[in-house]
Amino acid sequence: MRAPQVIDWYFDFISPFAYLQWQLLRRHEPTLTIKPHPVLFAGLLAHWDNKGPVEIAPKRNWTYEHCLWIAQRHKIVMQLPPQHPFNPLPLLRLCIALHSDTAVVDRLFRFVWQEGCLPTDAIAWQALLNELGVTSEQINTADMKITLRTNGEQAIAAGVFGVPTAVVSGKCFWGVDATDMLIAFLDRHPFFNSPEYQCAQTLPVGVQRAK
Repeated sequence: MRAPQVIDWYFDFISPFAYLQWQLLRRHEPTLTIKPHPVLFAGLLAHWDNKGPVEIAPKRNWTYEHCLWIAQRHKIVMQLPPQHPFNPLPLLRLCIALHSDTAVVDRLFRFVWQEGCLPTDAIAWQALLNELGVTSEQINTADMKITLRTNGEQAIAAGVFGVPTAVVSGKCFWGVDATDMLIAFLDRHPFFNSPEYQCAQTLPVGVQRAK
C-alpha cells in the first residue's frame, strides 16, 4: 500500500507541460495529496542560466506539437492560447491570492489551456476575476509579489530547475514525461534502491562545454 506523502508541485501557468501533468495527476491519482506552488518559470531559467523550450527556434513548434499529441493521446482537452509565451504574472498572483487551492489551479489552467484565454484579453480576464470574486487591486499587492518570489526561492533551494516539478522526500521529478516515474517512486518501486539508480546520482563530471 502506498504510504501517504505530500507532493510539493511547482508549476507556472505558462507551461503546457504543467497543464498536462496536472490533468494526468488529477485524473489518475485523485488520492494524491498535491500541494501546488506557483512559481515564475522565467525566474528559474534566469537562476540556472537556462532557456525555455520555446526560446529555441526549432524546438518551439515541436513543443506545441508534442503537447497536443500528449493531450489527444490521453484525451485531455487542450487549446493553444492566441500567443505564447505570455506574461503569466497576473495568473500566478491570482492563484496565490486564492491560496493556490486545487479548484483555483484547475480553473486557471482551464482559462489558458482549454478556453484559450490570456490576462491580456481584458473582457475574458475581467469575467474571470468577477467569477472568482477578486479585484485587480487584490492580486497586485506587495504580499502577492513577495509570496511569489519566496515560492521561487524555495523551489531553487529544493533543486527545482524547470516546471512542472514534483518534489517528494527531497527528490525532484521534472516534467510530464516523469509522471510515471513519480508514481513508481510513491509506490516504492525497487528500482530506486538499485545500484543503477545510485550510480546515476554519483556519476563524475567529464568534459565540459566551453562557455
